[in-house]
Amino acid sequence: MIRVVLFLISVAIIAAGFVWFADRPGDVAITWMGYRTETSLMVAALAVAALIVVVMFVWSIVRGIIRSPEQVSLFFRHRRAMKGYLAISRGLIAIGAGDMRVARKSADEAARLSPGEPLALLLAAQSAQLAGDRGAAEHAFRAMSTRADTKLLGLRGLYIEAQRRNDMTAARRVAQEAVREQPSLAWAGQAVLDDHCAANDWAGALLALEQMKSGLDKADYRRKRAVLLTARALALNDIERDTSLANALEAVKLAPDLVPAAALAGRRLAEAGEARKAGKILTAAWKINPHPDIADAYANLRFGDTARARLTRMQTLAEKLPGQLEGALAVARAALEAQEFGVARAALAPYLSAPTQRVAALMAQIEAAEHSDEGRVREWMARAMRAAGDPVWTADGVVSDRWLPVSPNGRLDGYQWKLPLAELGSSRPVIEFAEAPAAVPIEPPRPPEPAPRELEAQPEAAPEPPLRKVAKAAAVSKTKPATKPVEAIIPLVHAPDDPGLDSSLNPGLDVDPVPETTSPPPKDAWQRLLQLFR
Repeated sequence: MIRVVLFLISVAIIAAGFVWFADRPGDVAITWMGYRTETSLMVAALAVAALIVVVMFVWSIVRGIIRSPEQVSLFFRHRRAMKGYLAISRGLIAIGAGDMRVARKSADEAARLSPGEPLALLLAAQSAQLAGDRGAAEHAFRAMSTRADTKLLGLRGLYIEAQRRNDMTAARRVAQEAVREQPSLAWAGQAVLDDHCAANDWAGALLALEQMKSGLDKADYRRKRAVLLTARALALNDIERDTSLANALEAVKLAPDLVPAAALAGRRLAEAGEARKAGKILTAAWKINPHPDIADAYANLRFGDTARARLTRMQTLAEKLPGQLEGALAVARAALEAQEFGVARAALAPYLSAPTQRVAALMAQIEAAEHSDEGRVREWMARAMRAAGDPVWTADGVVSDRWLPVSPNGRLDGYQWKLPLAELGSSRPVIEFAEAPAAVPIEPPRPPEPAPRELEAQPEAAPEPPLRKVAKAAAVSKTKPATKPVEAIIPLVHAPDDPGLDSSLNPGLDVDPVPETTSPPPKDAWQRLLQLFR
């Protein structure tokens, strides 16, 4: 709407100008080279305007002729660039589809049409990787790393190629160069961090973590820093105890649920005589993640305490989270040490119906210490061998007797306190048993068939009526105690059908040589005669 209004205002101004000139006529005289030309002011103005238009038209033609070589060259360059772009697009699509032939052909065409183009270099590298030509791929990535716009991409490719040929030195060097180029780059920072962790260089790992802090989530950064501080505190445990305690306390602040940090901080504070502060840290960690290491550190808060004092302390800790297996085990161990066998048995009583391996082994120790009953000890040890497993430190399918900061696959904070292979569940159907069998209708007994005379001569015991059998079974079931229904523990696995013998190998096996009979053959002529009337 505004444009329309402006257009109308412009037209009105132009029209007013023409009217103003028309209302004020005048004459214009031009004398040049002995010629004199006289005309009106309006005609002179129109002639000047026409002359300007003609001059502009002629100048545009002359300028087009002058610039025609450049325009022709620009046209061919644009056409070549479009062909290169189409070749790059076709090659990238072929790489995604896994068509190696089209990918290599498109890469060669793109290199010819668009040499030095970043996408052409990327296509050449990826097509070489698809074809298994590691040398060509590395050459393309190295060419990309020399350009400012594709340097990080080239370094990433060189890092992957170094890992594939298991050249850890080259991979480390490339990752460090990428970190210097851009410290917040995630893959480069993680590579440098993993390299320091593999070498147990926890100070260098902390420095690498600080460099990649901007690219990490706040919670992830706090967790990783806490793990690295705990690893450094454990490494300095016997060398610099003050530094070890400072690192452990910082780790507890960053991750209060990190069991190794809380246990180490509690032990070091107890050694320094700060039992109250150590108790607060261990209690807070116990409420978040009850663990035997925390219970062990809490039991030894004050050196020189009696076994009964430690038992009282363990009972206080277990009351923080009632109904926890770890609390019951801690109380039972402390009671066993204090020779309070009744307290130990009472603590483990809720778990004896389905004991774990630690519960059964602890019960065996209680039997051995209290009664020295070898039979009961063997019974509990046998139950421990068949009992369910307990949580352990596990990572990547590997079980460790203590916490480690790095998993066997080089993953930081990989070890978790859980059942080994707990994530491997069975989703197959199982056989389910009903609590009570359905009632089966009782059919009346059939009358016996007439037997041959030879068989009638031999007396046989009369079969017991079915109703009497049912009555007996009911009477027996009343005298027996009721049993619990069997739990479904057997996976329902469908066995493959037996294909039998291959008839193509032996055609004669298609026909059964001896046909199966439904009744035994008669022994004499009289029986054969009776068989005909049945």
